[in-house]
Amino acid sequence: MDLTYTPAQKAFRTKVRAWLKDNVPKERLKSYDTREGFEQHRAWEALLAGAGYSAVMWPKDLGGSGCDLTEWLIFEEEYWAADAPARVNQNGILLLGSTIMEFGTPEQKARFLPRMARCDDMWAQGWSEPNAGSDMAAISSRATRQGDKFILNGQKIWSTRAIFADWVFGLFRSDPTSSRHHGLSYILVPLNTPGITVRPIRAINGREHFAEIFFDDVEVSAENLIGAEGKGWHVAMATAGFERGLLLRSPARYQRSAQKLVDLYLRNQVDADRDHSIRDAVLRAWQGAEAYTLSSYHTVGRLNKGAQIGAEASTNKIVWSELDILINETAMRILGQRAELIDDEEANDWLEGFLFAQAGPIYAGSNEIQRNIIAQRMLGLPKS
Repeated sequence: MDLTYTPAQKAFRTKVRAWLKDNVPKERLKSYDTREGFEQHRAWEALLAGAGYSAVMWPKDLGGSGCDLTEWLIFEEEYWAADAPARVNQNGILLLGSTIMEFGTPEQKARFLPRMARCDDMWAQGWSEPNAGSDMAAISSRATRQGDKFILNGQKIWSTRAIFADWVFGLFRSDPTSSRHHGLSYILVPLNTPGITVRPIRAINGREHFAEIFFDDVEVSAENLIGAEGKGWHVAMATAGFERGLLLRSPARYQRSAQKLVDLYLRNQVDADRDHSIRDAVLRAWQGAEAYTLSSYHTVGRLNKGAQIGAEASTNKIVWSELDILINETAMRILGQRAELIDDEEANDWLEGFLFAQAGPIYAGSNEIQRNIIAQRMLGLPKS
């Protein structure tokens, strides 16, 4: 991978930096786990879309800027360096959007992607069920085909921001005689459809980050099927690859977090240096963020030459989830008892990051399963 930027890439960086300087909100947006904050973030992303920056890698006629992966990395570096708001529609743009781009029909792309880029439609993910968490192949929610529609029944749980979203994408068992990875279909469902009940799952901080979704004889047009009927596992694994690989967790996010950790350490160095292992943890976090960035550029270099991402997606998922824990746990150690002060905005930010980071080794496919995938590929074993 040649890390020398071209004149065009440098010009793109300058353009993005200038736009962000002029447009990033001066006042911090409220948490998008509240209705007010959700709508504030939605408006911000609509502003991004107007400049082509909501989904920079999508074609311009679908709401993007037509950028390649290297330009996406550049955009992410400038975005996080500007402390721009966290992206509220990442389930849609980064995961589902990429999936529709690969598996959707031209009509589906034209129907869903521009609205998604503008955040006219906000998306939740409908994977997990009460008896199908990390083992997603155990999904039992049903999709019964009746002519040009599906009838959906079942339950999804831990759907991120479903309480405020407009649509959900998920897997449903469309072949009642099937089991495990077979006979599943990938279907898009508007959450205002009769028969759907969305119930918030209130977190310990009182926010409604997650929700459970109940489907009771819900009618959905067969036009909302992505990919072939019964082949949803293949489509979903592509979505999971986007989630575990580069798109959901760009390296710039960790570079910015690591720099904030260094700054936090320097402001509290006298107290922090009473435990020399804290300094070592700060250094490891910064080194980890830089290593993840270089690895990502290497992967992007391969992808730009036509290669496909394979077990690297599982490796990336392990790296960014464990790096997230290291950064936030180290911040908690630096802050000490101050981390529990409810009127300390900086401490609250790190505490919220710490709590969310603990789930990293579980969501997007548990790290134990990712290690099994990596070992399987390294040993050349057949896929199960």
